[in-house]
Amino acid sequence: MKAAIVAVGSELLGADRLDTNSLRLTALLDRYGVELRRKAAIGDSEEEIAAELRFLLPRVDLILIGGGLGPTADDVTREAVAAALGRRLALDEEVLAAIERRFEALGWRMPEVNRRQAWVIEGAEVISNPRGTAPGMRLESGGCTLFLFPGVPVELEGMTVDALEPWLAERSGGVARETAVLKIAGLPESVVEERIAPAYEQFGREAITILANAGEIRLQATAAGPEPERRARLAAMVARLAELAGDAVFTTREEDTLESVVGDLLRAAGATLTTAESCTGGLLAQRITSVPGSSDYFLGAAVTYSDELKVRMVEVPPAVLAEHGAVSEPVARAMAEGVRRALGSDYGVGITGVAGPGGGSEEKPVGTVHLAVAGPGDGEVEHRKLRLPGDRDRVRRFSAQLALEVLRRRLLAAAGGA
Repeated sequence: MKAAIVAVGSELLGADRLDTNSLRLTALLDRYGVELRRKAAIGDSEEEIAAELRFLLPRVDLILIGGGLGPTADDVTREAVAAALGRRLALDEEVLAAIERRFEALGWRMPEVNRRQAWVIEGAEVISNPRGTAPGMRLESGGCTLFLFPGVPVELEGMTVDALEPWLAERSGGVARETAVLKIAGLPESVVEERIAPAYEQFGREAITILANAGEIRLQATAAGPEPERRARLAAMVARLAELAGDAVFTTREEDTLESVVGDLLRAAGATLTTAESCTGGLLAQRITSVPGSSDYFLGAAVTYSDELKVRMVEVPPAVLAEHGAVSEPVARAMAEGVRRALGSDYGVGITGVAGPGGGSEEKPVGTVHLAVAGPGDGEVEHRKLRLPGDRDRVRRFSAQLALEVLRRRLLAAAGGA
């Protein structure tokens, strides 16, 4: 099966909107072994959309269209598809009633413009949209099937699960290709590449992908074929990659994040955590508390941007600040120990640095970060000095990520010695 994706919306032609819908659809097509031949982003022009569809119809078996099904004047996908197929549009009273009921449930009167969302193309099967007011459609034209979805990502996602994925499964015989992930923290991409190189010879370079982000590497292993062979090959690839990458792998589950893994370790240990942050401004605490149930182990945080608050809130000795400056190893250590004592937690993390773009010096250039992790009792306070590249946002994100990784390793070591 050959497919094309058409993303509709003038906003997608600008610089401030990422077309995540096409990425989601591409992954789904790949999962079912469908060959994606073309992907296009088109503005809100009925003529341009219709012209693209006329080009695609004789060339592919499946066209997925996202966007342009809203109630406003620039939502012209329905009209464009009808024009390209030479079909009429008609008001569907059942669809209209469903839209009216949705507004009534919210305590609103349906605006008259929403009637446009009940226009259905002749011969189309309506796809319900429980997450919004814009229904989707499925049409057949010659040897090509067209799916129309709204552009709101959460709505498109739900409708692909309900309508597109079962349709693909029925025609492809089930899942044809699967991908497993290994997430790695704290290592550069080149180091990961060097470590896993033997797996390329064993499984093929095309089956393994490395994706780098700030402080995190994703290894993706892909296998195809009948289910028993595919699953066995995928399991062998994951095991081999985990062996080669070593303890830098913090999870092999897509749903896990580094903060959720750290949270699971804290919960398993019955331990609590607090943080003292300067250059990251609470970013580390935000990530920790983004995990549901984090109140089980996270007590709170101190954002101590000024030297005065470092002294008052987390008990950094004034003499240490005077001698070494705020961006220093002794201050990071004192912040980690101080917040643990002051807020009564088992573990404390301290971060201080120069995120930029100003504030750096020859001795402490922009990107200099000190982070420390203090643990229960009189245990050693672990420290890392970083020289991070990139802009202010990247330095802050990288710092929070590496602080979590140092904490993860500290918790694993404690669990191993328990």
